[in-house]
Amino acid sequence: MSDISAFDITKKWPASDPTKLQLYSLPTPNGVKVSAMLEETGLAYEPHLVNFGTNDQMTPEFLSLNPNNKIPAILDPNGPGGKPLALWESGSILLYLAEKTGKFISSDAAERHETVQWLMWQMGGFGPIPGQLGFFHKFAGKDYEDRRPFERYRDETKRLLGVLDKRLEGRDFIMGSDYSIADIACWPWARTITGFYEAGEHVGMENFANVIRWQEVCEARPASVAAVNIPARD
Repeated sequence: MSDISAFDITKKWPASDPTKLQLYSLPTPNGVKVSAMLEETGLAYEPHLVNFGTNDQMTPEFLSLNPNNKIPAILDPNGPGGKPLALWESGSILLYLAEKTGKFISSDAAERHETVQWLMWQMGGFGPIPGQLGFFHKFAGKDYEDRRPFERYRDETKRLLGVLDKRLEGRDFIMGSDYSIADIACWPWARTITGFYEAGEHVGMENFANVIRWQEVCEARPASVAAVNIPARD
């Protein structure tokens, strides 16, 4: 176990127990992904709230770990070779934690690559696109008379939901009978479309029965129930 005090981020968010993995996050969809994974794996970790309301993500301390000023980020004092490892980008963190623990990703090479394929699908589409839908629907959309941006992201979100719904036909989870990092990456975004963004009616969520069934199962897991409130907001 190595000393993490040399990392500037610990100056703003001191570690109560520096032997634990440190999580810097906010319970947004991308943040919930990593909180859920940590809860599922049982790794000892310490959550720190990165408050967007006070622009914590733009502070020198946070930028010293993640120059892209986005959550989540982690600092693992017991990384590869026993050396500390700082990581950002939720998909990268999920993959790292899966490999570190040997959980939620198959040891079979073909299944592993297929799981990563769906993880990349979420990172590249089923996240950025619903995020833009939320922007134009719930937030700044009223400032734009041109409805084409909203319609573009609404229609693409519907298409992506269709892809996911078809994948889940006859399957409990994205990879079949086993819950994986592909599910952990995706369900927080499905939840946000109908929840925080209040866009379920616009994308016709009721038409995606497989997604609804799968989302309910994923959300009901004890780790998921806890994760949606980690880190606790001030």
